[in-house]
Amino acid sequence: MEHGASVTSLVIVIIAAFITPILLHRFKLNIIPVVVAEIIVGLIIGQSGFDIVEQGSWLEILSTLGFIFLMFLSGLEIDFSIFASRKKKAKPENQGTGAPNPVWVATIVFIGIFVISLALSYMFVWAGFIDNAFLMTLIISTISLGVVVPTLKDAQMMKTTIGQTILLIAVIADLVTMILLAVFVSIYGESGGNTWLLLLLFAAGVLFYYIGKKFRHQSFVETMAKGTIQIDTRAVFTLILLLVALSETVGAENILGAFLAGTLVSLLSPNPEMVKRLDSFGYGFLIPIFFVMVGVEIDIWSLFTDSRVLILIPLLFIALLVSKIVPALILSKWYDKKTVFGSGFILTSTLSLVIAAAAIGKREGMIDDQMEGALILVAVLTCLVAPIVFKKIYGRFEDENHKTVVSFIGSNRMTLPVVRELDIHAYETHLYHTKMDKIDERISRNCFDIKELDGYDVEKMKELGVFEVDLIVASTGDEERNAEIARFAKEQGVERIIVRVESPDLSQEMKDLNINVFSVFLSSKALLKAMIEAPNVVDILTKQDSALYQINMNNSVYNGIHLREFPFTGDVIMVRIFRGKDSIVPHGDTELKMGDRLIVTGSHEYVEELKMELEYCEWC
Repeated sequence: MEHGASVTSLVIVIIAAFITPILLHRFKLNIIPVVVAEIIVGLIIGQSGFDIVEQGSWLEILSTLGFIFLMFLSGLEIDFSIFASRKKKAKPENQGTGAPNPVWVATIVFIGIFVISLALSYMFVWAGFIDNAFLMTLIISTISLGVVVPTLKDAQMMKTTIGQTILLIAVIADLVTMILLAVFVSIYGESGGNTWLLLLLFAAGVLFYYIGKKFRHQSFVETMAKGTIQIDTRAVFTLILLLVALSETVGAENILGAFLAGTLVSLLSPNPEMVKRLDSFGYGFLIPIFFVMVGVEIDIWSLFTDSRVLILIPLLFIALLVSKIVPALILSKWYDKKTVFGSGFILTSTLSLVIAAAAIGKREGMIDDQMEGALILVAVLTCLVAPIVFKKIYGRFEDENHKTVVSFIGSNRMTLPVVRELDIHAYETHLYHTKMDKIDERISRNCFDIKELDGYDVEKMKELGVFEVDLIVASTGDEERNAEIARFAKEQGVERIIVRVESPDLSQEMKDLNINVFSVFLSSKALLKAMIEAPNVVDILTKQDSALYQINMNNSVYNGIHLREFPFTGDVIMVRIFRGKDSIVPHGDTELKMGDRLIVTGSHEYVEELKMELEYCEWC
């Protein structure tokens, strides 16, 4: 019977996790993060609500695995290429003169956060709320990377200077507080190990990194990564369990091992398809169970029985705000008050590490059940309030001055006409060519600013800043050289890469690395076939009066409206809608959503009218 109750509770939790995002979508509550909604649902079915979930071995194991996998994916989300001094062309319209370096600004802001958190922690100790200032400092200074990243993406701020700065502050906070939490367990935990033993864990991490770096591009590994073997995914789970086991062996928390595993995989630049599979498994199964169980285990009503805890909740919330907003005032040197206040507010969001710290504090006898529940409740409140206030302040961040920066490596009859036709308001182009390769001097002198290179040496090009761009187009006359440039650009963290190769084997290798490939032979064949079978499609692509246009849906007035009810009339046809990674064929029942990219065709006059209607509005 006990086993049956455990399975029944697991089924209830799984169903709750399944219907939560459906309810959010149905009632258009997209402003609430899914993880917060899962905790709220857990409160409803758990001790604070109907109390229909019983603890059991199934739920305990899966919830623990969910937490471990959440920490792994948090480490995997860190893009270490942002620590490199890469030149970003995006500059927000509300930014003052002299764009700051995001790395050192983020470091200074986090130091300020940590110092203020330490001072506030001693105040909580002095007031008798908690006995350990170290633990309270970690709770106040931590920032939820899992809330910051999607919020910045939704606001279209990931490529802006202020967006990079906010992201870096969250990354540094996540890394430092995670390591310090392990040190805390080693020092204060009854069963903890010695602090120096943590060096063994990091040494093992370095060893695994070099092993992975050596074998990741081996042909036999790439072969076994397909079909039913999926050796890359097996390697990831093996790495997680090895580092989790080693972490517990040296007396640290298992989540530190999981987080370290995630950072190692991120450093190795994993295949995007594999990352997508890991995300699907984690956020589709294990992680929702963990967050629902967080809500299940909180007894809100017991918090009202302790006046000390009731006083702590608003005081801790204020402390979280003060510890983030005050250091963020440093940004006022470059940004306006709205930007500074919004940045400080989104940095207030905190969740996963607070849950971990609260669980550890309770286990070590430093806090009781009521205090643990209060800490988690405040963390949930920050995740509810911070994104909402941030979105109210910013709306949807639009950067009118942003241009996509493109480096064309190889200036020839293939690339020069394309450069000439690119919109100068949307693209900033840089052309590179070797002195040895001859091109039409008259054309280059009159029409293009071509930078001459001694050779296509990738390290020398790196020194010249060739790879500090949004897009690389490698189109020299040597496909092997193009492939070498593309691989190096990938390692440098260039977001998009287009490479010209002709051989099928090399083309497949580039595609496996998620690099876009174009081929003169295949392009000519495809165009000829299209002219024979679908001449009207070719007309759309080549004739200016019936070209394809992209329109970004930024006007909230039309958010959620069905195409059949769309009031705009004119000589415009919607061909395709891109929503995130999804490609949607428009129908009458299709709803327009904020952030949609509409591919349309029609007369230039009507397209411009529609563009003005959808892309520019009073609140933008």
